[in-house]
Amino acid sequence: MAKASILLLLLLVSILFMSMVSLMTLAAERENHSSSNSLGGILWSTDMAEGDLLAMADSSPVEEHTDEFSGGFSSLDGMLQWAIGHSDPAKLKEKASDVRRLSADELKKRQLELKELMEKLKMPSDTELMRIAIADLNNSSLSLEDRQRALNELLILVEHIDNANDLDKLGGLVAVFRELYNPEPEIRITSAWILGKASQNNALVQNQILSLGALEELMKMVKSGSTEEVIKALYAVSALIRNNIVGQELFFSENGDLVLQDIMNDSSADIRLHKKAALLVSDLADYQLANVDNVKLPFFNNRLLLKSVVGLASSTDLDLQEKALSAIRSLLQLSYTEASVFKDFCDMDGVLERSRELLENLMTQEDLKEYAREIEALRREVYIIFHNKLAGKGGMGANMNVLAR
Repeated sequence: MAKASILLLLLLVSILFMSMVSLMTLAAERENHSSSNSLGGILWSTDMAEGDLLAMADSSPVEEHTDEFSGGFSSLDGMLQWAIGHSDPAKLKEKASDVRRLSADELKKRQLELKELMEKLKMPSDTELMRIAIADLNNSSLSLEDRQRALNELLILVEHIDNANDLDKLGGLVAVFRELYNPEPEIRITSAWILGKASQNNALVQNQILSLGALEELMKMVKSGSTEEVIKALYAVSALIRNNIVGQELFFSENGDLVLQDIMNDSSADIRLHKKAALLVSDLADYQLANVDNVKLPFFNNRLLLKSVVGLASSTDLDLQEKALSAIRSLLQLSYTEASVFKDFCDMDGVLERSRELLENLMTQEDLKEYAREIEALRREVYIIFHNKLAGKGGMGANMNVLAR
């Protein structure tokens, strides 16, 4: 690129970035001053000094060559095109003349100023953001508001599996686990949520969290009096033990079957808890079906637990009814569950008949008929499996006349 273009570019970008900083400063002043910093008005949860924060960012050494800049542009040409496209033509012409009069020392000074400014405006990586949030959680003098904000940032960041995998290496799992003991309910709730998100379908993180002893504390939270705390704790427990035999063994040792039984039997409980409990029962049964030769945990020898699941299958909430029927379908296919228990103790026929009547009525409603038909198909499938089990038949090929029911 010609020397004149480089000189022009340096000044253009400097002018434009200074304008951006001014705009960001004005925007930041409209926000809570305690929750903004020098990185473009973005909210941070940190008591760290600006210099400390910037020191954690990934910065490249300043090069002597003017054709190597960072900050999102692949080349000087790309930066020049962007700068020209976002500039006032009259000002460009005026400033171009001024640039030509700069001495070599003045030009070098402007170049260094520009480089420093661009480094400040560069967004940190996810890893750097996680380090900042974790450092905040490890700061015992941090305000409750900033502690909550640090957790909220981690909650977003751990959605990405690579970030979830890095959380333990950065010391984040220990920091978040510690917050399960925080006296503030909202802090505990968010911490449980983070652990659940990070461990979802991730065996590595599941085992890391289980090794900390987090399941025991989460099970205590499931028994708390706060609905939101119970919901998030049960979500985290479900994520930790899904497809994880070690987690399931710990869950059983913590009387997890009794906990689920109590939730599903509590008619006053939030329906979201009923749904999460039924879904977890279904997951546990499916895992045993898929690992029939290796997994023989006695979750479902508990007749009261089976009855609590079956009872949800006649719920007027279609989503809950579907989840309960799905769980029953899997439970019936376990070789060690007894058909007579479902028939005599759980009143399976009565529940399925009440479900049929409810769905039949709902299929007359235009806005619900399609969904009701789908659940009716599932109900019929459960009916077939149940009666085949009663007759001592393992498959679904026999007794097809029951479809009429």
